[in-house]
Formats: sequence, structure tokens, C-alpha cells
Amino acid sequence: MTRYQAGAVILAAVLGAVGGRMTASQTALPELPAERVSGIGGIFFKAKDPKVLAAWYRQHLGIAVGAPADPAFTWRERDDPSRLATTTWAVFRDTTTYFAPSKAPFMLNYRVRNLDRMIAQLRGRGIAVEPKIVEDEAGRFAWLLDPEDNRIELWEPKAGH
Repeated sequence: MTRYQAGAVILAAVLGAVGGRMTASQTALPELPAERVSGIGGIFFKAKDPKVLAAWYRQHLGIAVGAPADPAFTWRERDDPSRLATTTWAVFRDTTTYFAPSKAPFMLNYRVRNLDRMIAQLRGRGIAVEPKIVEDEAGRFAWLLDPEDNRIELWEPKAGH
């Protein structure tokens, strides 16, 4: 047996022994919930001077920053390429209360296909979702906090968003 073959045999034995001691919970990922996020709808963060910072990102990174409701990125959904989707990138003044009660300087907006089912699923798992749902020309929105008190915005977009 060559040195290479002996090394391969030893490696196979070690991997087999280690693999044999791993439990199913260590190797299997938890099952995904029925309702899931379909993409990132927006990235929002605070700045001392939002106009200056937005101009810097536009000039140096080419991010087409407009009003907070304007999409910076347009893409198609992986599971349904016929569906056009957008991601907004926006800078807010550092004094905004829009991210409250979170103290974080950012907030993520996640796209969902069915806001009502997502909210019901979250509440069914004991997760508090704010009772207020807002609807505007872009779609429907709801909010919750993650376990570290980061505010999350859920968005069911209307067609074309």
C-alpha cells in the first residue's frame, strides 16, 4: 500500500467515526416554515446627513438613490422569473423614529407573498407582530422585532414592486 493510499484509508476511518457520532439534529437543518420571505424589499439605515451620504453612495458605488420609496435595485424572483421585484435602499436622518422601538441604526424590509398568512404563522409561534397594518400604493406592511430588538418590516408588494 502506498503512503497516499494509507493516508486515504486513515482519513476515511476518521471521517466515518466522526460522522457516526453526529446526531440527526446536528446534521439536519430545521424545516422551513410554510410562509417565507421571498426577498429583501428594502435596506434602511440612519445617517447624520442623509443627503450627503446618499450622494456619496450614488457617486462612488453607483446606487441610484432617490426618495425613500424609490427602488434602487430591480430584479426578478427566482421561483417566478415573470415577477418583477424591487429592493429599496434608503438613508434616514439619525433622529428618525421609524425604526422605533428598536435602537438599531438600521431596519430591513422583507418581501412576503401573503402578509396575512405570514402574520398568522408568526403569531402562532408566539412572535409578537404589531397590530397595525399599513396599506399604500406599494403594498401592505407590518412590523415586528427579532430576538435582539431589531425592527423588521414585512412587505406584501403590489404588482410591479
